[in-house]
Amino acid sequence: MAKKIKQIAVYGKGGIGKSTTTSNLSAALSEMGLKVMQFGCDPKSDSTNTLRDGKYIPTVLDTLREKVSVKAGDVIFMGFNGIYCVEAGGPAPGVGCAGRGIITAVELFKQQKVFEDLDLDVVIYDVLGDVVCGGFAMPIREGIAEHVFTVSSSDFMSVYASNNLFKGIAKYSASGGALLGGVIANSIGSPYSREIIDDFVAKTHTKVVEYVPRSVTVTQSELQGKTTIEAAPESAQAGVYRSLAKKIAEHTASKTPAPLEVSQLREWAAKWGDYLLAHEQGKINPPGAAI
Repeated sequence: MAKKIKQIAVYGKGGIGKSTTTSNLSAALSEMGLKVMQFGCDPKSDSTNTLRDGKYIPTVLDTLREKVSVKAGDVIFMGFNGIYCVEAGGPAPGVGCAGRGIITAVELFKQQKVFEDLDLDVVIYDVLGDVVCGGFAMPIREGIAEHVFTVSSSDFMSVYASNNLFKGIAKYSASGGALLGGVIANSIGSPYSREIIDDFVAKTHTKVVEYVPRSVTVTQSELQGKTTIEAAPESAQAGVYRSLAKKIAEHTASKTPAPLEVSQLREWAAKWGDYLLAHEQGKINPPGAAI
């Protein structure tokens, strides 16, 4: 009987720390003895940089443009602690769909039975979550990834992107699409950021998987072209990423979220805005009274 490969997708608004989180997650999972592949699905092709000392790797689409025939081995590169690194890539600027790289790369790997031949335990798709178009929605729509996690801060546009992702998951869940594992709350540090995320997940019937604090250790590590797990293995931040990895490794039950309509989301955000403004002005109202 073939081994079950755990395939997960990590989505998030651009710039929210999605690739940072994913790479540290991959590094921590590899430390647990698991065979991991990180599959970068952002056209910027920078998902796996910190697993390879800051170096870029040739993408699947770039390689297909240069060669008539491509073998999966041509686009798989070794990273930190034996992690297999792949970048789907994107079209030439101004030409074609940015999600095409995911579709092409996944089909190539399926045809050549790469995951099975490498005897992988975990495949992590690092996917841009600003727009859930055809290509970017593929890991959800076709159930390629079994579990989906979203990286979100308490900023409105980040929450908005996560809520849009929830809509995509809800749309495809009835037809065999991936389900939501939960929210990875990132850059938690400012006053009430944790409370805002907690309220959002309560409203959408999901949960927070891990709270990841904002940390200068992450910045220092990435300036060296490394994950925090590699550059600062004894740091508190590395401990947070290991905790996240353990939870995701043990995660089995994902579900369909309950996304908010745009009007509901705006009303929810406005109430939090009113509360924070009142707090700044010295008025005493607990969050529950404002939300």
